[in-house]
Amino acid sequence: MQCSPCRFRTYQWCFVLFNVVLFHALLFGADFVEEYLLQPTPGVYTDAAVVSVRERARKLDLSNLKENVSQGYPLTNPEACRNSDLFLLVLVFSSPRDGPQRDAVRKTWANQTLIQGFPVRVLFFMGSSQTPGTQEMLLRESDRSGDIVQGHAAADPAPHGSKERTVLALRWVITFCPLARFVLLTEDTVFVNLPAIGGYLLGLHRHPEDLYLGRVIQRDSPDRDPSSPGYLPPSLYPEKYLPEYCDGTAYVLSQDVVRKIYVASAAVRAPVPADVFVGFCAQRAGVAPTHSARFSGEKHIQFNPCCYRYLFTSAGIRRRDMEQVWWELEVRGKRCSLLQTYYGLVTCKTLTYLEKMSLLPNFEGKTEPNG
Repeated sequence: MQCSPCRFRTYQWCFVLFNVVLFHALLFGADFVEEYLLQPTPGVYTDAAVVSVRERARKLDLSNLKENVSQGYPLTNPEACRNSDLFLLVLVFSSPRDGPQRDAVRKTWANQTLIQGFPVRVLFFMGSSQTPGTQEMLLRESDRSGDIVQGHAAADPAPHGSKERTVLALRWVITFCPLARFVLLTEDTVFVNLPAIGGYLLGLHRHPEDLYLGRVIQRDSPDRDPSSPGYLPPSLYPEKYLPEYCDGTAYVLSQDVVRKIYVASAAVRAPVPADVFVGFCAQRAGVAPTHSARFSGEKHIQFNPCCYRYLFTSAGIRRRDMEQVWWELEVRGKRCSLLQTYYGLVTCKTLTYLEKMSLLPNFEGKTEPNG
């Protein structure tokens, strides 16, 4: 017969184990539920407007209009997609004056040309310069790096840039890079795990069509403030919630979706942020977003090497931290087991929540030692 102290210790261990399991379930359960609930179902297209958009997108060909299209781009970079068998094209939205941040991206995660043997190309896309001096510096940077595309889009302080800039980026892809299988749109303050994203895309078991992949935002309310520049009046959009869309810090489109969104964009007039605009266009084209919790969205994820090897993105990373994160991942080069990855995710998610509650400072990585 078991003694009372033994039973008490058994109860204690059971209680501790229960709380550990509960903690991990709460930590990751929401992500798993989102992954399950936000997967798109195959569409049956009976709406005539949707069918029309999809058919026009299928027939769209801008290759014969390259000279006319080029007029909308001060820096066209038409030879950037010379490799017709491009697996992944990455367009990094940036501001003309943010050259140092672009250099940090070039030296870190964008310094890759292959993913498991498949070609990848990283380009920077931006709108119009505000001054002649800035434009001159941008031209010199373009001559040096060869990775800049610039469209005639006015500067927009809204999060994730302007709708005009996004449409110009999609138009450029269709014209000059029509055979890229996937297009990733992101920002220069986002750390992108290209090997992880590429591995995910290579592992898809279905034909890569109708793919609109990112961190899905759902049940987001329209801006009903008449004094706001993004005011969306009920007369223009009476629904209680906006269409589901992928957070604009990073999302992936298959080539066919690039075309569908571009075609649909001509009929979408809602004064909404660029990422919401893409969601409106996708809905009009019959494309449902696919959710992955491995995209951080707007969150800056506190650094842990095993966590960052698993996640697709982490947002809000400036130049110094970008270089420090890359040094930790690539120079130190630690490989992570499944168990290490699991506990890395526990660590970085916990630290991120603490940072959100202002209980922890932002990540300060280790500096590279001299020599």
